[in-house]
Amino acid sequence: MTGTAWQPTLLIRATFLLHVLALIFLVAEPDQWRWALGAVLANHLLLMLAGLWPRSHWLGPNWTRLPAAAVSRHEIALTIDDGPDPVVTPQVLDLLDRYEVRATFFCIGEKAARYPDLCRDIVRRGHAVENHSQHHRHYFAMMNRSGFMRELQAAQATLTAITGQPPLFFRAPAGLRNPFLDPVLNKLDLRLASWSVRGFDTRVNDAARINQKLLYDLRPGAILLLHDGNAARTPAGTPVILDVLPTVLTAANTAGLRFVTLRAALS
Repeated sequence: MTGTAWQPTLLIRATFLLHVLALIFLVAEPDQWRWALGAVLANHLLLMLAGLWPRSHWLGPNWTRLPAAAVSRHEIALTIDDGPDPVVTPQVLDLLDRYEVRATFFCIGEKAARYPDLCRDIVRRGHAVENHSQHHRHYFAMMNRSGFMRELQAAQATLTAITGQPPLFFRAPAGLRNPFLDPVLNKLDLRLASWSVRGFDTRVNDAARINQKLLYDLRPGAILLLHDGNAARTPAGTPVILDVLPTVLTAANTAGLRFVTLRAALS
């Protein structure tokens, strides 16, 4: 990606063209303004729906599975969001050590700054720390280009200063975005990553239900999503990710699958 110019997707190019044609039509037939407005509104609705679909490729490149080379090596990726968390993350790291698994942690910049030693420990244990924005704003998908740039640049600076490794990947809060994000990612040389399957473990507190969802897509190239930050608690009060991981990691080992970080899957 380094040094390459931003290439808009077919949908974005069509959007540019549609706006030009709508303007020309409006000048030529001002009495028919409703048709021009209707076409533009329909286009904006489509753009909004594409941004609300985390696994969409319509707004730009998006890792929803690992590359073909990683698939051929029977690799999968475990990605963990919203940390670091001072209570949950150390327990997750101990579990991963026990199973000799490497994971990708999408960390929030301000949390990393609050717990820098924990963030450094993630990297020290062989995992990767990637960009999950600086503040994890609930309105992230409604930001403009400058807002995206501030959030991503701040997180890049924070995480790089703490770990010594510039993030290579970005995951949007809740996976939601808009057309302004892709040019910013290109400018910062970041790859957008979503997932193949998620267990909704910030809301679902039943480990069996989450495992059923994750194991359904447990095959080469899968990108699994769980949470150490904002993790739901089981009825016993345990962060649900701690009950989910042993089953998922054992099933992957039985299936002959090897967990790698997203950056390792680049090779």
